[in-house]
Amino acid sequence: MFKLFKYLNWKEWILLVLSLAFVAGQVWCNISLPQCTIELSEFLRMSPLSDYWIDIVLTSLKMLGYAFGVVLCAIIAHYLSALVVTNLLARVRSKIFNKVNSFSHSEINKFSIPSLITRSTNDITQLQQVLTTTITLGLQAPMTAILAIINIAQISTSRAASELSWVNIISVIAIIALVSVIIFVVVPKFKKIQKATDDLNLVTRENLTGLKVVRAYSAEESQEKKFDNVNKKYSKLSLFVNRVMAAIEPSLSLIMQGTSLAIVWIIGALAGTNPEIIEVMIGFTQYSMFIIMSFTSLSVLFMFVPRGIVSGRRINEILDTETSLADGKGVPPTEKGTISFKNVYFRYPDSDADVLENISFDVKQGQTIAFIGSTGSGKSTLINLIPRFYDCSEGEILVNGVNVKDYTQHELHEMIGYVPQKGILFSGTIAQNIRYGKEDATDEEVRKAIDISQSNFVYDFPDGLDYHISQGGKNVSGGQKQRLSIARAIIKDPDILIFDDSFSALDYKTDKIVREKLNENYQNTTKVIVAQRIGTIMNADIIVVLNEGKIVGMGRHEELLQSCDVYREIALSQLSKEELENE
Repeated sequence: MFKLFKYLNWKEWILLVLSLAFVAGQVWCNISLPQCTIELSEFLRMSPLSDYWIDIVLTSLKMLGYAFGVVLCAIIAHYLSALVVTNLLARVRSKIFNKVNSFSHSEINKFSIPSLITRSTNDITQLQQVLTTTITLGLQAPMTAILAIINIAQISTSRAASELSWVNIISVIAIIALVSVIIFVVVPKFKKIQKATDDLNLVTRENLTGLKVVRAYSAEESQEKKFDNVNKKYSKLSLFVNRVMAAIEPSLSLIMQGTSLAIVWIIGALAGTNPEIIEVMIGFTQYSMFIIMSFTSLSVLFMFVPRGIVSGRRINEILDTETSLADGKGVPPTEKGTISFKNVYFRYPDSDADVLENISFDVKQGQTIAFIGSTGSGKSTLINLIPRFYDCSEGEILVNGVNVKDYTQHELHEMIGYVPQKGILFSGTIAQNIRYGKEDATDEEVRKAIDISQSNFVYDFPDGLDYHISQGGKNVSGGQKQRLSIARAIIKDPDILIFDDSFSALDYKTDKIVREKLNENYQNTTKVIVAQRIGTIMNADIIVVLNEGKIVGMGRHEELLQSCDVYREIALSQLSKEELENE
């Protein structure tokens, strides 16, 4: 938890020190009040009282000054600590966001998306509460206890000292025993609660994402049971923790009131022989309450800190995780629009088998290479190695004549326009979504991208290009999302365009028009296409046929019909012999 303090800047360190200084000032003012009470009681016992009225007024004013000091110091200390913690965790939240953005798919799968969301939100909130409390109470409680003990030693009479001291010792031991039991019972549950929060987030997110499927299969009851199981687990843990924590306040109150009663009883028994002991009772009672409250605060702190430590560890796990896709030194490309795979193997983390085996091919500038094969043959995995979403296990991948590992990720991605298998749009206007590929794109470039991608439907919307896209593009159809995704990719005018089964959501006519316009306007751009439809790829310069992660055929359409059984089977399953011969 405190490891995160390394992200404080020097100004915030000064504010933190100032906050602690005001906490010390608050404690000093607070601990001075009982002494004023003792002085007042001494003056009020004197006679004649009129001789001491000036002293009484001055002492009363001094008490008011200390009380005002307590309030002022507390306000400033809490304000400064809250300011430091808020700024720190805002910076940490930003670092987590940037760190997650740098993760490869391997790291994201390792943590899981729901867990990353929980760590970025719930854990940060928990940490903010704990740190704000710790900064103030961490100094205030022990300092108050030490000063109260010193003052008790100074005001106690020899006879009362031992008996009254035993009252405090027994009270403190009772508090420590009570809280120790609670700590050992409750603290282990904190980590389980955070894990249960991850699971709750997972089920909720899964249900909302797949709401259409749930309704289509009338699986609401099944989802409710799944949610109910996770929710009950979380509720059970939370109830257990809250019930145990709820026992603290009345137990501590009982100890405090019992201590006060014991002090009054002991001093009452001694007051008959020594009237001055009444002043001792006043001071001793107040200082005893300070000691007990300090230990109570420390006890509460010891229960909160472990929760903060759990959250801090979960946050540090993200920040300390090194991405497997480390940036290269950054080198200029030696070619343009070329791709080379040299004996490439790939397997997913924790997998026992290779997904891709001995993949080799070369693509020149302006060529179109297409990948086809049965479901699960490794097509999408292969093209995801080009923008380096994963690193190959063996072999070498060259883009524009340079190994992809030698580029910085920014350099590599600037050369590539990528259209994912599932069209993804962001909340904002249509123009903003298209300009996501090129922020400074002119209106003319936007219109050209719209025309090439056959996204002219945008002009039919009420606000045209200013039409607002909802989160995830829920207010446009699948085909419209896919065409806008294509427009976003081509507006970059990249060296390489990657289409991961991006034409599957388009009808045959639109598919053909888009490909024709791409070939017409981007003759020098290399195109990488994954497709299931033979009609989409049959005019490609190179067609790679994959089966179980291996290349079983490579060439042009006519060649593969003759030489590759897998390709011929796929082709005949979609088109008749006459149609294939006429193409």
